[in-house]
Amino acid sequence: MDLLSVVSDYWIVLCVVLCIVFYKFVLRVFFGMVIVPEDRIGLVTKKFVLFGANRSLPDGKILATKGEAGFQARTLAPGLYWFMWPWQFGVQMVPFTIIPEGKIGLVLSKDGAEIPTGRILARKVESDNFQDAIKFLENGGQRGRQTAYITAGSYRLNSFLYDITITDQSIIHENMLGIVTTMDGEPIPSGRIAGKEIEGHNNFQDIDTFLIKGGCRGLQPQMVLAGSYYINPWAVQLEEMPMTDVPIGYVGVVISYIGDDGKDMTGDSFKHGNIVSKGFRGVWMEPLGPGKYPLNKYTMKLELVPTTNLVLNWANARSESHALDKNLSTITVRSKDGFPFNLDVAQIIHIPANEAPKVIARFGSMNNLVSQVLEPTIGNYFRNSAQDSDVISFLSTRKERQESAKSHIGKVLEEYNVNAVDTLIGDIVPPEALMKTLTDRKIAQEEEKTYETQRMAQEKRQGMEKETAIADMQKEIVKAQQSVEIAQRTADATVKKAEGDATSLKLNVNAESEAIKLRAAAQAESTKLNAIAEAERIAKTGNAEAEKILSIGKSTAEAYELQVRAMGGDNFTRYKITEEIGRGNIKIIPDIIIGGGNGSSTDGSLSGLMGLKLMEMLSEKNEAEKKPEEKKK
Repeated sequence: MDLLSVVSDYWIVLCVVLCIVFYKFVLRVFFGMVIVPEDRIGLVTKKFVLFGANRSLPDGKILATKGEAGFQARTLAPGLYWFMWPWQFGVQMVPFTIIPEGKIGLVLSKDGAEIPTGRILARKVESDNFQDAIKFLENGGQRGRQTAYITAGSYRLNSFLYDITITDQSIIHENMLGIVTTMDGEPIPSGRIAGKEIEGHNNFQDIDTFLIKGGCRGLQPQMVLAGSYYINPWAVQLEEMPMTDVPIGYVGVVISYIGDDGKDMTGDSFKHGNIVSKGFRGVWMEPLGPGKYPLNKYTMKLELVPTTNLVLNWANARSESHALDKNLSTITVRSKDGFPFNLDVAQIIHIPANEAPKVIARFGSMNNLVSQVLEPTIGNYFRNSAQDSDVISFLSTRKERQESAKSHIGKVLEEYNVNAVDTLIGDIVPPEALMKTLTDRKIAQEEEKTYETQRMAQEKRQGMEKETAIADMQKEIVKAQQSVEIAQRTADATVKKAEGDATSLKLNVNAESEAIKLRAAAQAESTKLNAIAEAERIAKTGNAEAEKILSIGKSTAEAYELQVRAMGGDNFTRYKITEEIGRGNIKIIPDIIIGGGNGSSTDGSLSGLMGLKLMEMLSEKNEAEKKPEEKKK
């Protein structure tokens, strides 16, 4: 009895310990207890149903909403549940579905109604953000990709029913816009390239409203501006692109490819296309001023038209920054005399802002205006103008031809709603052979002027050198004049001295003769005859010598007098001056005299003129000195 009591107590204690250790298992097995943690949900799988009409799922269904065997649509929220016996129910603990900040959750339903033919997305139904799977299925939720999505947060989602794909928010950056293409909706009507505008879809974030109101699949006229958006990428595709910029100095002419046909605003006078009001299809009458605009490049086209003066160059080596003249080249023309030559032309035009839509409606673009009007008009004008003139005349009448071109081209462009500001002829390149002839001729003319200028400069230089030489010779001239006067006085003194010497010698001879006579008288009578003879001989000798000296002096004086008579007083004076200058080696002419020519005749003429000038100066001085002497006489 005691042993049985001990064994019984032992098993009781063991059972209590086991129950304490394995209480969850015990409760789960005997009472069907299930505990769902706070951060989990319970996905229930029902293994069998013993009784009732809903023992198995209908065909095509994968989730049970009415207690059928299989995956259950109802989930277990965090908490304690009983009578979930393990042999009948399987419970799988899964974490909440968490969508981070800046993300959205795209929902793919594995069960539900069929999506109608022609649709690719399942419409939204009320289901507490997909957390109530039973409500989702009972309210007509469709299997497949859902238009609705879940935003940032934690959700109790049945992973038996849903697959969640997490993706980024749609962000359109500053100065950008989003071009919208929808993936579902009604077909675009025939003749249209984009759907119609739909209101109330909150920038395509509520795609169900867009579809309910009849939105079309494909390109949309509406755009999404800068910002962050909850947009379902299964329903909407965004293409980010820069906003359209109209710079200062331009206007933007809008060509719309969508909208209703508008009424032409130009009237009957304009026959080159329809210009309509804003919002209609065609060229808009009102251009866009400088600024940034959200224009859909697939539904609208913007043509920039410069409103400032625009310069176009017909030149091979020059093109403006706008590049409208990049295909223009130097114009080759042929003159009346058959010479081809090139010329550069610059055309300045101006398009008024209110005329810009007409220019675009007529030509389509500024490039077409240049290629279809400006290029042929200006090229043909100058070709025709060159054929009426030879090259030389064309060069010499450049200004007149430029004015004529301005007038002609201005009238032509006025018909195309373009103002011609000015036409400028740039570099003219005539034929090389003709240009060489003209250049040689001009060089020869310029050389002739140069030689004439050099000749005049040399003449002025000669005059300066002559005056400089005369000034430098004043000292020598004065010295020469003094030498002439000295020579004249020396000549006079020589004549006087000769006469005095003759008289003195005569007196000495007479005195000596008388002395001899006296000595002879005192001597013997015997020598009287000899003395007398000797005295007579000496007297004759002395007389002869005296007469000789006297004759020499008189001859010299007579010779001077005869020379004066024969040559004239002025010429004799010049002769004596020259003789004295030559005897004294006096330099009165510079060693170097600059002449106007290369021949020796000019040098000789200059030397002769300087000599005559010197003689005239000396003659004038002698005459001035003679007049006082004549007055004294």
